[in-house]
Amino acid sequence: MTHAAPDAVTSSELLSVVASRELAARRTVFAGIGLPTLATELAHLTVAPDIEVVYESGVCGAHPARLPETIADAVLITGAEAVISMPMLFGCVLQGGHIDVGFLGAAQIDRWGNLNTSVIGDWDSPSVRLPGSGGGVEVMANSREVFVVMRRHHPRSFPAELDFCTTPGPDRALAEGIRPLGSGVTRVITELGIMAREGVGEELRLVAVQPGVTVEQVRAATGWELRVADTVDEVPPPTGAELRLLREDVDPDRVYLR
Repeated sequence: MTHAAPDAVTSSELLSVVASRELAARRTVFAGIGLPTLATELAHLTVAPDIEVVYESGVCGAHPARLPETIADAVLITGAEAVISMPMLFGCVLQGGHIDVGFLGAAQIDRWGNLNTSVIGDWDSPSVRLPGSGGGVEVMANSREVFVVMRRHHPRSFPAELDFCTTPGPDRALAEGIRPLGSGVTRVITELGIMAREGVGEELRLVAVQPGVTVEQVRAATGWELRVADTVDEVPPPTGAELRLLREDVDPDRVYLR
């Protein structure tokens, strides 16, 4: 395999490629818009050719001719295996346990995999107001596992305590007497590395660093005392083939690539 020069790879390309590899051997993925869509489409062309992609608008088995700009983009419907109502999507597909991986983004994530997509700062007077949950709560509760892609890795995005908990993981839900079906967040992919956990009762731990990044750099960019795996791997850089597919086939119009 040929590798591109590191300075030729953007952050979006790096995250998309690394996240796509995590979908190997997965069967169904509930994809959020943005980087999760990029990663899922690339995985379909590489490590997971038979993966079934489900979108929140009720599209199942999507085969879009181009990247969707929203979950309601008409391009998702043409060639899809099925289009169902949202009550059926959430009540039968998600709650029925048919999703292997929920692929989400977030503004903040804590050590247990709880997510914030609502506000940065105080609820009554936030510095940033965000879109909110969408279907994130249901995806977190009912997918077998959840992958999260974070564009920025710094203490504000990885705080010891979330400014607001939009999407509770299973640990937090269990404390409230609710038992989710899935394991919650099991993978977090960032520009600095990969964090992982097996499920309930475990904190996220650093398992891999991106090329040229040290464990100390990741710890310094994390707002809690980050646990580190006994062996920390270095993530293989994107190959020339992966980058060509991403740039020329997946997102030639630069809908999400920056």
